[in-house]
Amino acid sequence: MELALNNGMKIHFRSYQDSDFIHIQALNRNEGWTNLADNDEGTKGAWEHSNVKMVVCVENEVVGYVRGLTDQHVTLYICELAIKEAFRGMGIGRTLLRYVHGFYPDTRMELLASSRSRSYYEHLGFRAFYGYRKTFAEY
Repeated sequence: MELALNNGMKIHFRSYQDSDFIHIQALNRNEGWTNLADNDEGTKGAWEHSNVKMVVCVENEVVGYVRGLTDQHVTLYICELAIKEAFRGMGIGRTLLRYVHGFYPDTRMELLASSRSRSYYEHLGFRAFYGYRKTFAEY
């Protein structure tokens, strides 16, 4: 799907392809998400097993992505959303989330936010909720 932003820039949303992985890892590295960037095998496996996976391109350059999981009826869980820093503030992330949610309109979209991204999601109208996290190694 191709869209024109308010500034006239054309962006293209498309399904993830294996060749995108190197660009996704570069975005992860730039975000400081070392748990993803330093674990190619695990991160690649996560992409292969996710049922929500889209990239955003500007002139064939991957400038963002969203990865998530859904049961298609109740919950759409967004695992990661990343937009290249030079392309932030243009509405790309908001548009991408809305686009993906449109495939599963009966679901509630849930995600976790960091202290850095919390205000962004609040600005988009998301409500805070509380959850918990534990890795297998923490037992």
